[in-house]
Parts: sequence; C-alpha cells; structure tokens
Amino acid sequence: MAEILVLVDHADGAVRKPALELLTLARRLGEPSAVVLGAGEAAASVAATAAEYGAATVYVADGAEFADLLVVPKVDALTQIAKEKQPAAVLLTSSGEGKEIAARVALRLGSGLITDAVELEAGDEGPVATQSVFAASYQVKSRVSHGVPVITVKPNSAAPEAAPAAGTVENVAVAFTGTAAKVVSRTARVSTGRPELTESAIVVSGGRGVGAAEGFEVVEKLADSLGAAVGASRAAVDAGWYPHSNQVGQTGKQVSPQLYVAAGISGAIQHRAGMQTSKTIVAVNKDAEAPIFDLVDYGVVGDLFEVLPQLTDEIGAR
Repeated sequence: MAEILVLVDHADGAVRKPALELLTLARRLGEPSAVVLGAGEAAASVAATAAEYGAATVYVADGAEFADLLVVPKVDALTQIAKEKQPAAVLLTSSGEGKEIAARVALRLGSGLITDAVELEAGDEGPVATQSVFAASYQVKSRVSHGVPVITVKPNSAAPEAAPAAGTVENVAVAFTGTAAKVVSRTARVSTGRPELTESAIVVSGGRGVGAAEGFEVVEKLADSLGAAVGASRAAVDAGWYPHSNQVGQTGKQVSPQLYVAAGISGAIQHRAGMQTSKTIVAVNKDAEAPIFDLVDYGVVGDLFEVLPQLTDEIGAR
C-alpha cells in the first residue's frame, strides 16, 4: 500500500483536530505516515495520538530550529523525508503556515501543488482533490500530474475517525538549510475559551446588522450555547466592532464548518468566498431580498436581536 505523508499540527503537546482529519483522509489514499516536527518532550504523546488515528509510521524530528526560526526548518524536514520515502502524496492543513510550507516543499520536490481541498479520493493516476474555486462559486476536481502530489486540505473536510495502527517511531536527523528570518519574541494570545475559528464545527458570525460592537453580545451568547466560534463580516471588522482575527471572507479566514450561522450579514461575494463550503448554512436577516438567502439551507427573515436570543433560550432549555 502506498505511503501518504501527513504533517501533524500540534500545540501545547496536543494534536490539533485538522491533523486527525488529514490522517482519516489519508487512509482513503494509502497507508498514512505522520510527520511530527518540533514537539520536544511531547513527541511521544503526539506520536501515540497519530498512531491512534491510523499512522503506521511516525517520523519524528526535533531541534531548537523549529522554535527559533520560521517555516524553513519544517520545509527542510518534510522535503528530506519526502525525497527519501517517495510517498504517493504529502498532506498538510490549509492554514497560512500550512500553505506556505506546502508551496515551498512542492517547489523543492519539483512537484505539483493543490491548495484548499475540501475532499480527497483515490484515483487511477493518483489522489483526486475537490476544490471550491472562483469565490466558492464552482467546485472542481483536480489531480497533480507531475511529481509527488502536495495537497493542503481545509479544516472540517472530514470527521476524524480512530483506526489504531502500529505507529512505529522513526527518528529523523534533519540537515537544516538555514534562514534569514528568526523569531525574536512571542506573546501568547489571550484565550476567549471558544474554539479556534477555522477549526470549529460550528461558527456564528455577525455582520453590519448587529449595529455596533455591543450588538455582538447576542452573537456571542448564541455561539457559547452551541460551543461555537464567533466570526464577523468585513463590514463589522472595518467598523471596529470585532477583531480582524475573527473576520470570515476572501480577505479574512476561510471556514468550512458543519454549521454556519450568519446574523445580520447581507451575503456579499467577499464574505461568501470565506464560508460557502460550510455544510449547513443558516441566515437571519431583516431584508428578505438579501443575497445571503440565495445561498442558505435555512433562512429567517427577522430582527436578529429578537431571533438570536429566542434561539439561545431554546438551546439552553434543551
């Protein structure tokens, strides 16, 4: 069975959910092998989790370079492993860092690159990826025609499924190439206690219709009742009502949750490009002619300040 390399994202000693999704998808294409970089003392724990979700082999590389430098050390390690093992594909998470690593690795391997896949399947000539293109107006199926396919996959593209495997650990000594970009300081982001926006299975977003920064209170209450992340439209962010880090859209973050609730969002193409691949979309808007209603699975024409609190209360009652 062909080997599929999966770069495992981890934080604070825990494997991030999108990595488990990648391991699940990798089993459709061949035999998953996890690549764990810079985990330090948590490497054994991360490797065990990867094995639980199907990694037959876990390649582990460590060193101060992974923490002190930007993406180049990860590119060095992944490229070195890919050249040695000649896998059938290399899978990464479609995050900002993941796509930069993928592009650099593809260039070094002389291979084709596919980004932002929402589905993977085995094909006669290699993995076939489904992508949303042209601001999510179309879906296309693509495959890499030259070299080892390097593919980034959007979070929430698959439900993680455990499938215990051997998880044989193989330590890798990486020949680092060096880089001119070095990390000089770090500041921990203040946690809201809510899920990461791009990884959450449920997202509740507010737009111009919330009226002010205080208007996001009803959005946050609904999100908390659902265990969801909070998003915002570009209009709300530009108005200073919510942080840019929570912006969903073409110039913000792209999300693909199981459920997306759009409150007071008109549905401009800029916003649709960031959430149109969501599995189920619900909109609440006073304007019955709002473009968002052309996209949704369920729509409520009404005042979000009346509808959202009722929904929050109903969820709490259940």
